[in-house]
Amino acid sequence: MIHIIVGTRAQIIKMAPVMKELESRRIDYNFIFLAQHKETMYEIMAQFGIKKPDIVIGDMGKDITNVKDMIFWSFRVLINSFFNSKKIFRNDQQGVVLIHGDAPPLFLGALMAKRQGLRVAQVEAGLRSYNYLKPFPEELTRVFSAKIGLIDIFFCQDEEAISNVSRFNKTAYCTRFNTMLDSLRLAEKPHLTTKHTETNEKFAIVSLHRFETIFKKEKLEMVVTEIKKITDKIKLLFILHPPTRVSLKKNGLYDNLKGNPRCVLLPRQGFFEFNNLLEKAEFLITDGGSNQEECFYLGTPCLLFRSETERS
Repeated sequence: MIHIIVGTRAQIIKMAPVMKELESRRIDYNFIFLAQHKETMYEIMAQFGIKKPDIVIGDMGKDITNVKDMIFWSFRVLINSFFNSKKIFRNDQQGVVLIHGDAPPLFLGALMAKRQGLRVAQVEAGLRSYNYLKPFPEELTRVFSAKIGLIDIFFCQDEEAISNVSRFNKTAYCTRFNTMLDSLRLAEKPHLTTKHTETNEKFAIVSLHRFETIFKKEKLEMVVTEIKKITDKIKLLFILHPPTRVSLKKNGLYDNLKGNPRCVLLPRQGFFEFNNLLEKAEFLITDGGSNQEECFYLGTPCLLFRSETERS
């Protein structure tokens, strides 16, 4: 049997095309949701038209956005899976577990699968920044999971990624593409408009949420300073992820942005809505990984607020 483990927004967005393809072929699969992210997750599932999770583990009723919550959530997931492994995986001991990428659910899900005797296949495998702290914890998660033998099958998007996993002597496939392209095709909704896309005024987008960006005051001060300079030339839509909003307020920088009429603060957008904005934006400022891929496929220039990237 096929089991799919998802825990974050990026994972559900990039696994949605795989799940829809399985459903179109009438192939049954077990959808396990680890609930690292909670906000907008069910809305994203509904937009893509995929089924609701068969089982939910670790739901704390909110997004996991700090180290303390991450530790508690991880133990909650592992303890639940330790006592309920057979129920979670429907007594299957011969199937395969598909897990996307590099977020903590990759490591936790792989541990769960191995305890049940199942093979683990990593989608979007082999990406490397070659810096364990950037991005954190993603680089550490994907490298460690591979090194200790949790991954049996690697689905890689290019030859460089294949090269990065070749040392592990496991099965590896080069897919040539990223499932983000399929997600964007599914998200094409011309009727989705906002007041920002209905006017002729040009705008750019800011989306910053990485640990190494928002938890350092000097980095946030740099962000606010640069935004002020940029808004002298173009209107900015700043998509505020909940941790980013909290960090800006904690460091006394939120009001500086809110008081700037050329910087519009928006709540986190749904995947479909965000890409409708991104397609019409002049450029994007981001520290995210998936955002780089979205920009590439949509043809939107991307200014990367990072010193290293795993995307080539």
